[in-house]
Amino acid sequence: MSTLRLLAVAGSSRSGSWNRKLVEVAAKAAEARGAQVEWLDLRSLGLPLYDADLEKASGVPDGARRLRDALRGADGVLLSAPEYNGFPTPLVINSFDWLSRLQPEGDAPSGLAASSGKPLGMLSASPGPLGALRSLNYTRQYLSMTIAMMPVPQQFALARAGEAFDEAGALKDAKQQSAVDAVVAAVIRLATALKSSG
Repeated sequence: MSTLRLLAVAGSSRSGSWNRKLVEVAAKAAEARGAQVEWLDLRSLGLPLYDADLEKASGVPDGARRLRDALRGADGVLLSAPEYNGFPTPLVINSFDWLSRLQPEGDAPSGLAASSGKPLGMLSASPGPLGALRSLNYTRQYLSMTIAMMPVPQQFALARAGEAFDEAGALKDAKQQSAVDAVVAAVIRLATALKSSG
């Protein structure tokens, strides 16, 4: 079987993002299991705030096609995102809202066809005591019900993220690392099973 390809995405674009650090930890765990990891910076997609009038006037921006193509080429996704007032970040929601507007183009599928059935591992991090846990269920509901992805049951919320990483970017706590490993392992199992059956 060919090498499993996972897409790593951070739902925060700020400099020094803890969620970027957390998904890097997950990516290293995936690579240790033989997976190939590719990165996608949602901010680099340059997607404006979704507006139906803008879509009517100019069509769907090319950044949505980049997201579609990245998903299309991946066997699974690792996503780490913070919460804003208990909800998923606008960066995540807006990116996938635009993706959902893409129709099939030539041999390229629609945006939702590219995301449909895609295994997803969900992580979150925040400086607070809950680790952005409140937003995980909303993100899970949105990405599974609306975007048709397949989140694995395992998830991990990293509390007090500002104290969690060492200077090399690794998690200090072995139990936290084990929790990340469990998410990654679940994504790899699901992605491998789907790839084998396909």
